Amino acid sequence: MSVASERPKRPGARFRVPSPLPELADLTAPEVLSPDPLPSISSVVDDAGQRARAVATTEPTAEPAVLITGICGRLGRLLARRLHREGPVVGIDRRPFPGRPKDIVHHQFDVRRKKTRDVFRASNVAAVVHLGVMHDPRASEREHHTWNVIGFQKLLEYMTQYSVPKLVVLSSANVYGPQPENAQFLTEEAPLSGAQDFSGIRDLVSLDQLAQSFFWRHPETETVILRPVHILGGVHNAPSNYLRLPRPWTLLGFDPMVQVIHESDVVEAVRAALRPGVRGIFNLAGPGEVPLSRLLAMLGRKPLRVPHPIAGSVLGRLFRWRLTSFPAPELDHVKYVCMVDDSRARQVLGWEPRKSLRDTILAVEHEA
Repeated sequence: MSVASERPKRPGARFRVPSPLPELADLTAPEVLSPDPLPSISSVVDDAGQRARAVATTEPTAEPAVLITGICGRLGRLLARRLHREGPVVGIDRRPFPGRPKDIVHHQFDVRRKKTRDVFRASNVAAVVHLGVMHDPRASEREHHTWNVIGFQKLLEYMTQYSVPKLVVLSSANVYGPQPENAQFLTEEAPLSGAQDFSGIRDLVSLDQLAQSFFWRHPETETVILRPVHILGGVHNAPSNYLRLPRPWTLLGFDPMVQVIHESDVVEAVRAALRPGVRGIFNLAGPGEVPLSRLLAMLGRKPLRVPHPIAGSVLGRLFRWRLTSFPAPELDHVKYVCMVDDSRARQVLGWEPRKSLRDTILAVEHEA
């Protein structure tokens, strides 16, 4: 990974990496994560901005701001509308931002372009929230890699060069992967096996691991990695799109327990992660667990039950012929369990989902 030359450590940094480094499993140990009593979210810009100004070589001309990549996606727009009432918000996204509040600055270009460096140079970036992850199953592996991995590496380089004191990365619980041998509830120390049978998740695993590496190499930056379960709501992701189908596929003989989370609860988790003093990895499990069959019944769906031995080959052909948007490896999510334990997020972030399980599930119809 190309990383800019390191700057001197900030005065008063509250965290130091011990030598030698502990095991990676200790990354989210309570003694590392437990912050001092957290101030309100409105203080993050002032607190982080003061530290950034103390070490930046180029004096920023703007007020301290939160920079959101992927700001024009559903989650990015929800987060931006939530945060801009509390402080300046800057976004980078090549898509347009219809209905953008006037006080939100939107840079409409690809985050991989060199113009991204100019945003860091001209803005006083107090925190970066990285939502700009590509999940398009139709995009090539090369496009996924350059966007999700190379682009994120450049973003980390700019964070180091301009001494940004806070990074929040939205990963996914899918990095653990649905596996027949999974524990009932996976903790943050579980191995990231999501790419084992699904190459489409490989770049997300790589991004998560890059963020972990940045956590260790730059302790002066408070790095937070959030791993939410299936996000539902007005988002157009694979879980929400699957639940909107009138006849979603299920596999005969399989009825896994699943966890879902409302998009607004993810936004609130990001806000909690922005508070000064918070660092580490946090699972976000949502309001509870439910069998897949029960979830579909709550939506009034009549699933098409397909024999397991032929499902993969049939779905693979349909995907190649562009008759479905779901690649065959997605079937593992309706076959095996992949549930997480989010007790650390509840204890350290002080976060818990506000939406009920029923409201979360019905959001795919009411908020689409």
